[in-house]
Formats: sequence, structure tokens, C-alpha cells
Amino acid sequence: MGPLTTGLKNKGMQVHIETSGAYPLSGSWDWICLSPKKMKMPLPEVYEAAHELKVIIFNKHDFAFAKAEAEKVSSTCKLYLQPEWSVREKMIPLITEFVMDNPEWHVSLQTHKYLNIP
Repeated sequence: MGPLTTGLKNKGMQVHIETSGAYPLSGSWDWICLSPKKMKMPLPEVYEAAHELKVIIFNKHDFAFAKAEAEKVSSTCKLYLQPEWSVREKMIPLITEFVMDNPEWHVSLQTHKYLNIP
């Protein structure tokens, strides 16, 4: 990714990436969104580089996973919870309650899906 990010930055662009963090980062990024997956956890260096942590919430157990992941990123990393699309109606009230009790977290939504954009 190095040549790509360098080329984009040389043209005055900012470059952002969303990653599960399971593989080494390459390139120079202005913003890294880490969205960890339980099946293949992020590498330690990706936790350190993350500007944003986005945890997908599928069930109640994912809140404990989110808290554990938040302990691995820097104190300046932005924290987001996003409902898994297939259970969004069930999980949005639980996410809202969690965020009200834990104001360091924010809600993230897949706006493109609400707008029916693939």
C-alpha cells in the first residue's frame, strides 16, 4: 500500500483505511479505523496505530468484547459501537443504553444500508 498512499498524499489527499487489523499495516495512513473480528484478532501494532475503534454488536456478549478491545487502544482513540445489520432493531436499544451509561463510546450506523445503497 506504500506506493498508493504515497502517491495519493503527494496529490494532497488524505488517506484513511478500515481494517480488521489481522494483518500487518503497510502504507502511510492519516486515519485508521480498527474493526476487530473475534475469529482473527488484530496485531498489537494495529491497536497502537488505530485512531478509531469500531466494534460490531451482534449480541449482548459483544459489549464485553468491546470493552476488552478498548483497553488495547490508546486513550485518544475514538470508540464506536455499530449494530450488526441483521439484528439492528434488537441491538440499537441495547447500544443506546450502553452508550448512555458509558459516554466514552459513540453510536455508528451503516447509513448506506438505511438509504438502500449497496
